[in-house]
Amino acid sequence: MTFPAIDSTAVRWSIPREKVASALAERPLLLMMHGYGSNEGDLFSLGQYMPEEFVIASLRAPLSAGPGYAWFQIDYDAENATLRRDVSEVTRSTHQLISWIDELEDEVGGFQDVALLGFSQGGVMLTQLFRHQPERFSAGVFLASFAVDDTTEGGKERDAALAAVKPPIFWGRDPQDPVITPDLIEFTRRWLPAHFDVDAQLYAHVGHGLSLEEIEDATAFLRKHVGL
Repeated sequence: MTFPAIDSTAVRWSIPREKVASALAERPLLLMMHGYGSNEGDLFSLGQYMPEEFVIASLRAPLSAGPGYAWFQIDYDAENATLRRDVSEVTRSTHQLISWIDELEDEVGGFQDVALLGFSQGGVMLTQLFRHQPERFSAGVFLASFAVDDTTEGGKERDAALAAVKPPIFWGRDPQDPVITPDLIEFTRRWLPAHFDVDAQLYAHVGHGLSLEEIEDATAFLRKHVGL
């Protein structure tokens, strides 16, 4: 079965599409990736808080999930108290993201800087993009999310290459997040600092969501780590 491609016509841009190529010749790109069951409009409103220098592209995940979309399918495993996911499906989705980024780069003739922002399942995709191309992206904003154990072919080698670079990442979450299960948080707490330069911040009482304080902290992080 062919894995669906990223729908370029569904991407929400912070500027008119016809101006993207000329803008990216001078300005950095920020890619936003939404969570499970959501869509490209979900994170787009965060653009008003992001550094104005960014050209923002908010992407739609390739798989259908109820009324929204998903980067990979998940379901709750009550017996093991975890979110069941297929890592090979995560990898296929990652390949489609990379193909879309490659096509955009070919179109615009190269990027200045590219930063990533992912919420929940979109944060998983952020870590996967860094795993596959650790030197391509300047920084990542990883919100209410988790990392997966990449057991696919070449996974150990990709993790070793990422650990050698340790790109900067902002990890924001509520310690009582009701969606991300404890086993996934524990794996992420061990894996993330071994592979990234982590700025980890906790925000109480936001649940599986975001607060204005968290968004402002993420914005300051991007200003620090991207050439703005």
